[in-house]
Amino acid sequence: MDNESQNIEWKESWRDEYLKWICGMANAQGGKLYIGINDRGKITGISNAKRLMEDIPNKVRDTLGIIVDVNLLKKENLEYLEIIVNPSSYPINYKGEYHYRSGSTKQLLKGNALTEFLVSRTGVKWDAVPVDNVSIDELDSESFEIFRKEALKSGRMTEADLTMNNDELLDSLGLITNGKLKRAAVLLFHRHPEKWITGSYIKIGKFGKGSDLQYQDELKGSLILQADRVIDLIYLKYLKATISYDHDIRIETYPFAREAVREAVYNAIIHKFYSASVPIQIRIEEDAMYISNDCVFPTGWTKETLMERHRSMPYNPDIANTFFRAGYVETWGRGIQKICEACHALGASDPEYTIHPQDIMIKFAAVSGHTSPKSDNMTDLKTVKNKQSKHRHIDQSILSTLSINQQVVYKTISENPGLRIPALSEISGLKKNAVEAAIRILKNKQLVEFIGSNRQGGYFIRSDQSDKNTE
Repeated sequence: MDNESQNIEWKESWRDEYLKWICGMANAQGGKLYIGINDRGKITGISNAKRLMEDIPNKVRDTLGIIVDVNLLKKENLEYLEIIVNPSSYPINYKGEYHYRSGSTKQLLKGNALTEFLVSRTGVKWDAVPVDNVSIDELDSESFEIFRKEALKSGRMTEADLTMNNDELLDSLGLITNGKLKRAAVLLFHRHPEKWITGSYIKIGKFGKGSDLQYQDELKGSLILQADRVIDLIYLKYLKATISYDHDIRIETYPFAREAVREAVYNAIIHKFYSASVPIQIRIEEDAMYISNDCVFPTGWTKETLMERHRSMPYNPDIANTFFRAGYVETWGRGIQKICEACHALGASDPEYTIHPQDIMIKFAAVSGHTSPKSDNMTDLKTVKNKQSKHRHIDQSILSTLSINQQVVYKTISENPGLRIPALSEISGLKKNAVEAAIRILKNKQLVEFIGSNRQGGYFIRSDQSDKNTE
């Protein structure tokens, strides 16, 4: 006699409610239900075996819509039944309820678990489901501009490909189905995807000891905008670089490998389980960075599987394909390998992965020996920031000479000294090209200046203007 297990269930007598167990087995890996065996595995037998051999197949067919084999078995003059349930390739429901056999228990699927089950069994990926009442005209033009620029730079799309209009581009990327935009299209190119998909943003926090949250950001917008801005925001606002010199060449070293963090964040965006409505979370501490996202782990995969060579299995393949075309990611399952290689190049240890039932978290340890940067006779950006942040009075006579966009950018720099264009765009609400145009005029008017290196510097109110503002 087989032992009770994932695929075996014993029942002493038949009850119609056991149709739920048959439903659960069909939705899982199939199995066998024995009638006439108690929960200790002892055959007790049944007196109505022949009638049940007729009733059970009919009830299963009429209620569940599937066919099962019912076999009459005998042992020591005791009759019992074996019901063989084959796994179903499509979802089976019991009076509108979807049950699933997991381990030795039966679960009633609800909420996100039910959504994921139905999507997986129908062969439609979550990000491929069409969204009603969203037109292509509602999508964000800046997101398309960024995608075209990055796709051309990556060489994964040609200039001829990118001259297509937005409708044709979305169709070529497989983001339209039956004339409707897929969820992937809305996430990738809508300025406010949270109208349809709650929690589709990135939350970043700088922490001291324990629960000491020092400051934070919520990076919202299309996934293309998030991908374009998130790494600059982390490295310019949240991290400090150590400064060293090779003769007269200034070398800046950050505590975490930029390419590794970039790959990890992009992987989180691609593989995120958006139905959970929880944002990607990036926690930055002095000696560690944690990146976590809700996900649906491939069946049978473990933490060890991640660290080994494995094939690419994106949970959201349409999002992954668009990120690939933009040059953000590869498609060969090499993400973990690239992350480890980048960490090794910096002299840091391998990242640590923690896998929970509903999410995955990657921990980067700061490179050994990292300390806060020193000025070493170079412009001390921290000093300039501190000086300007203490004095935010703005001369109205200056504003009167500027356009609306120029005023917005000037005020944003005055209140947030040291930021670069992506961060200024995020804070001001202006598009990136509008910020760039305003910066050019403000620099020509000698009102703002860029201080520091290409990697670490940012925009400041010119020192002479800042001094005037403090008078």
